[in-house]
Amino acid sequence: MSEGERVKTELVGRVRVVEGDITLQAVDAIVNAANGTLLGGGGVDGAIHRAAGPELLDECRALGGCPTGEARLTRGHKLRARFVIHTVGPVWRGGADGEHELLERCYRASLSIAALEGLGSIAFPAISTGAYGFPQAEAARIAATTVVSWARERPLPETIHLVCFGKKSLDLHQEALARAVGS
Repeated sequence: MSEGERVKTELVGRVRVVEGDITLQAVDAIVNAANGTLLGGGGVDGAIHRAAGPELLDECRALGGCPTGEARLTRGHKLRARFVIHTVGPVWRGGADGEHELLERCYRASLSIAALEGLGSIAFPAISTGAYGFPQAEAARIAATTVVSWARERPLPETIHLVCFGKKSLDLHQEALARAVGS
């Protein structure tokens, strides 16, 4: 096996695309695609708040919100994950308003918190692809290239899951991961 093949195999082992419910992931931290208040909402955000229980809302209130492209850490409360990393993705406005860079920053900020906390595993939803309207294929490309780049450069987190809700998202993320690992 060549060095390049070995690196690709290791990356595929570290970065996984899975279909499922982000709230059920057995990882050190799940990422919440939150709104700027961090006080819950619809989609992934609402599901995480409901599954974690009211203590998560209390902890989020104390954080005072989060700007787009940044991330904040809370405990997981009633979730299987020990922690929740809340990040605020960009609202899609056509692509000329810095959305791509902001989405990449969401992934990097979340990974940075996980690494600083010494967390071995993290699970991401498809950030900004729901109510925020980010095109799914482009969001999958950004997610895959960002996490693969991170995994090539840093040892933590050891395992990164891209958790997809539905077959379309799963297919897009698998394709994007294959391209990212191959580059």
